Amino acid sequence: MKVTIPVEELDIRATRSGGPGGQHVNTSSTRVEVRWSVAESEILSDADRDRILEKLATRIDRHGVLRVVASARRSQLQNRERAIDRLHVLVDQALERPKPRRKTKPSKAAREARLAEKKRRGERKKQRRPVREED
Repeated sequence: MKVTIPVEELDIRATRSGGPGGQHVNTSSTRVEVRWSVAESEILSDADRDRILEKLATRIDRHGVLRVVASARRSQLQNRERAIDRLHVLVDQALERPKPRRKTKPSKAAREARLAEKKRRGERKKQRRPVREED
């Protein structure tokens, strides 16, 4: 299920990137943090909201805010796009419903093949045993 999150619901902040580097790293705010309040979002139904809160529980804080950070690129714009894309992917994966499993039975041929293989394996193991002399 594809959800389009309105930009108005996103809180986008640019901060300084961490890690090693020269003076340029310390002065440019290229790290982008995107926050989306799942709890207060108006585009989600109650069922979808509950599903996202359950599936992404480890990534959502106690206020119901999902936070995604991107700092791999040197451009703030690229990091912003990457963070928003990552947010969409997370939400889409959380809302994806697994295909219901249909119960099946093994065919008669499959059951017979399994039993035949068990017989062969038993015979092979019997051949490995030491020979006992009969009195």
